[in-house]
Amino acid sequence: MESKKNTAGWTITICALGVNLVFGLLYAWSVIKKALVESGWSNTDASLPFTVSAAVFALVMVFAGRAQDKIGPRYIAMLGGLLLGLGLIGSRFATTPLQMVITFGLLGGIGIGFGYSATTPCAIKWFDSGKRGLISGIVVSGVGLAPVYGAPLADYLLRQFRSAQASPVRLETSGLPETFTVLGAMSIGIVFFFSLFLRNPPEPVGTPKNAAAKKAPPAAGNYDWTSLLRMKPFYLLWLLYLLTATAGLMLIGHMATIASTQAKWQAGFLLVVILSIFNALGRVLGGILSDKIGRTSAMMLVFAIQAANMFSFTYFTSVPLLALGAAVAGSAYGALFSLFPATTADFFGVKNLGVNYGLVFTGWGVAAIVGPILGGIAVDKTGSYTISYLTAGVLLVLGIFLVRAIKTVQKA
Repeated sequence: MESKKNTAGWTITICALGVNLVFGLLYAWSVIKKALVESGWSNTDASLPFTVSAAVFALVMVFAGRAQDKIGPRYIAMLGGLLLGLGLIGSRFATTPLQMVITFGLLGGIGIGFGYSATTPCAIKWFDSGKRGLISGIVVSGVGLAPVYGAPLADYLLRQFRSAQASPVRLETSGLPETFTVLGAMSIGIVFFFSLFLRNPPEPVGTPKNAAAKKAPPAAGNYDWTSLLRMKPFYLLWLLYLLTATAGLMLIGHMATIASTQAKWQAGFLLVVILSIFNALGRVLGGILSDKIGRTSAMMLVFAIQAANMFSFTYFTSVPLLALGAAVAGSAYGALFSLFPATTADFFGVKNLGVNYGLVFTGWGVAAIVGPILGGIAVDKTGSYTISYLTAGVLLVLGIFLVRAIKTVQKA
């Protein structure tokens, strides 16, 4: 019976990974942004749909996570795939930044939020705490890997559909309308297929078996969201996510520009690929590390490595050094996505993990706004990213001290 349950858990983990490979298309936006700019949009206008989508995605995670806990992950993931697909297809008709904010930013962001909320919690519920880090890492690695195929795919589609006769390039002849349609249809089909296999276990691993234990107060674990909001460790964990995700998100939003600014290298998109690959690798390795040495110990180690990397980044003025910095940054940033859901499960239980992690994840949503803006302000005001690197490094150091505070609270 246990072997059968493990087989089901691993099947669901792989299918959840497949779903996230689609929802991670959000991180391939840089290719779309480039085409929009070439069509006459400003950089700010072309970045706005991504920013809105990331913020909406994080906010929706709260409500979608609660829905996933109540009715299961299958239909929530399907709804997410449908909304993302419709948002992408709707973007083919968008001719202004506001219209694309509504289609990709709002509708697509809601879809990503619903879909992402249905993957990690349902997979974690099939395994005990000794494997939660590993399982979290495998599932969320799909999001990290998505740009590795998504960016080249989007670039290929744009080149195939772009009108060679159009000069200058206009939105309707840029290949974007057809590219949005293909990506939208693909998203709906793939997500629907993998979602068919998603389901929660009859009872999450670790759920009390006897009637007396099931009636135990929240102190026994499995806190609901109302109890969560009254607990100091939740707010510390939320703030920790904000402080430590800012560095990675700042680099993701500016890596190509950093390459041209610091190394005079115009092929900076390759650094984005390197960062994405190590982002996915870090999600798996971070989970394994946390299973071995503990969540909070793993956090402090990861934050220390990222802080040292950020304090050094201004001195990375050659392509090899930038590649090394991108690899370290991607690994450390990716580790967050296995550390935080597993820590949320350990601290507050798995029964209501969907909504509880959704609330914690809003800290990442704020970082998704702060990080790119931090980098933009620094380079606009000073001509370099040095101030943003130092600021991100200081935030990570603060995160290390905050982890110690969380450990103290948990022991209390």
